[in-house]
Amino acid sequence: MLNQVLEIKNLSFGYSKDKPLFEDFSISLEKGELKAIVGESGAGKSTLFELLLKNIKPISGEITSARSAQVFQDPYSSFHPSYNLLNQIKDVASLDSLDEYLELINLDYDYLLKLPHELSGGQLQRASILRAMLMKPDLLLLDEPTSALDNVIQLEVMSMLVKNLDKMGILLITHDIQLASWCANEIVKI
Repeated sequence: MLNQVLEIKNLSFGYSKDKPLFEDFSISLEKGELKAIVGESGAGKSTLFELLLKNIKPISGEITSARSAQVFQDPYSSFHPSYNLLNQIKDVASLDSLDEYLELINLDYDYLLKLPHELSGGQLQRASILRAMLMKPDLLLLDEPTSALDNVIQLEVMSMLVKNLDKMGILLITHDIQLASWCANEIVKI
C-alpha cells in the first residue's frame, strides 16, 4: 500500500528460548494512524522499539518501515552532552518550521542554545519531540515520549502530534492506557 509506513510480520523474539516476548506478532500502520503498544513494565515495549530500530535482530519475522524519526523514553541519552541542542537538531533536520513547532510544544528558542544537561527532563523531552518533527518523518516512533511532562504540557504535545497525523503514522509505546485511549486509533496490548 502507498500509505503504509510500518509493517511487522510474524515477529518472534525473546532473550531466552523458553520465555519469548513476541511470538508471531504482526501489526501494520498507515499514514494518518496512531497506534499504541501498551503493556506493563517488562512486557517488551522498549524491546519492540529496539527491534524496529534494528538494534537487535528478531528470531524470525520481517519488519519494513518508511523513513522514521524516534523519540526515546530517556531524553538525556538522545543528545550528545557537549553540543548545544540547536546544532544537534540542525545536523539531522531542516529548521523551516522551527518557530511554529516551538510555539506548539511551549519551548523557548533560548533553550536550544543550551547543552542537554542544562535543561530539565521535560524541556529536553520536548526538544527531542521537536527534533523528530523537524525531520519530517513518514513514521514517528515514540517510546514514552511525554513521561517527564506535566499533564497540561503532555496534552499540548500529544494534541500537536495528533494534528500532524496527515503527514505521518505514529507508533506510540506507553504504559499509560489513559493516554493511549485518548489518542490512538488502535491499542495493541502486549
